[in-house]
Amino acid sequence: MPLRLDATDRRIVRELIADGALTNVALAQRVGLSAPPCLRRVRALEDAGVIQGYTALVDERALGFELTAFALVGLHSQAEPDLRAFENRVLGWSIVREAYMLSGESDYILRCVAPDLPAFQDFILKDLTAAPNVASVKTNLAIRRAKFAPGVTLPVSDEA
Repeated sequence: MPLRLDATDRRIVRELIADGALTNVALAQRVGLSAPPCLRRVRALEDAGVIQGYTALVDERALGFELTAFALVGLHSQAEPDLRAFENRVLGWSIVREAYMLSGESDYILRCVAPDLPAFQDFILKDLTAAPNVASVKTNLAIRRAKFAPGVTLPVSDEA
């Protein structure tokens, strides 16, 4: 059951999704509150787990990471201990930036970001395909990102 947010909470979350570096004073002005009640609401949203943290969005290419690729992974066993073991291994691979368990033909999809093709190939050959329980790996190189929209789109009203 999702947490019920009123219209002001939704405005706060929308503003922070758009710019997580807003000061509390600027945020309060944008949502029509004074600073103290705005801060109380932000803290309540953090305590409730709606706001899980703040991060800087970076240009991967500007930092020397030229390649984004997706790896579809099939496992030999989908028993819960084997899934957890694979997920724990994924946590240690810095090249993997996101990982999702899937239904369907593949068990996981991994979004990988690497400096270049040789670094990605090295990861695939030495780490991913060599990992216990990995049965198959299919990779796809990203040509370009067509959309990037972190967060979610909240309805304007609180009647969602």
